[in-house]
Amino acid sequence: MLIPPEELELAADNLRALALDERLKAQVMATPALARIAHRISQRYLAGDTIDSAFAQVAQITARGHRSSIECVGESIRDSDVAEAETGIFLGIAERLKSSKTSTTLSFDLSHLGSAIDPELGLRNALRVARAAREAGTYLMISAEGSDRTDLVLELWERLTCDFPETGITLQARLSRTPQDLVRVLELQAGPVRLVKGAFQEPLDTAMARNDPGLADRYAQLAGALISSGRRTNIATHDARLIRRLQEEHGAALLSPQLEFEMLQGLGTQQLDALREEGFSTREYAVFGPEYWLYVLNRLAEDPQRIMLAVADLQLSQMAAQGSSRSAN
Repeated sequence: MLIPPEELELAADNLRALALDERLKAQVMATPALARIAHRISQRYLAGDTIDSAFAQVAQITARGHRSSIECVGESIRDSDVAEAETGIFLGIAERLKSSKTSTTLSFDLSHLGSAIDPELGLRNALRVARAAREAGTYLMISAEGSDRTDLVLELWERLTCDFPETGITLQARLSRTPQDLVRVLELQAGPVRLVKGAFQEPLDTAMARNDPGLADRYAQLAGALISSGRRTNIATHDARLIRRLQEEHGAALLSPQLEFEMLQGLGTQQLDALREEGFSTREYAVFGPEYWLYVLNRLAEDPQRIMLAVADLQLSQMAAQGSSRSAN
């Protein structure tokens, strides 16, 4: 049965609202049965809970011929001690990368390191991680956040690039302001620009709807501007039709070492492998950590039909558990 597009978009909006409901999250995680369900659904999109599991996923990504990036998923931190602890996790990743033979970058939200508490705290912690990343032979990619934080994210990124110009920044095609932000970003001779559609719940006077037919046009226009600029660019989308369109419009230019196709774990494995086989530079994200609630619900909200995959994952998990139980008896 086909679900009308307007109902899918309503489902997506509801998922995004649930993702921001801290009380619901606490209730689910405090209820063992519900927590197990949430954890099982998350496994399609996460590289486990620990740094070890993230590096195991990176090894698999590398074996498939892709570059990689590691992100410890986390929501907005409201406590400076927690921000310090989370910064320590990223410093630990950078230390591990010193001995890694992979092309792996570090990615995070600035609010994960404390910028929502105090911008100066977030900047200090980000500078520490940027220094550790450089010592490990790699660099940072700063993730996008909600539109209410875009000014802060861009400002802190600009300050980071004063000492660490290799640092990358993420722009969201959905936001009405992004064409102007792109001009601002291109004025700095800095790190790569990652272009995403944007997953956050935003008012229509701030951003295009996820199902707006004009979103592909906006993305293609922004991607075209980046490609023609010669700036290092990460084309971060799982939209197969959009990728084909970019290939048709830009041809061999997309084979430049300055360009990468980038996808998230569990969302485009076969598609990314195919692009690599065609000679394109590719990168896959290994996202890990226990604070996956917001991240996973946003992944489901991007395409509510993924809920059916979640149901299938739960059924397979239940069947496997029943099979183990029978074997034990």
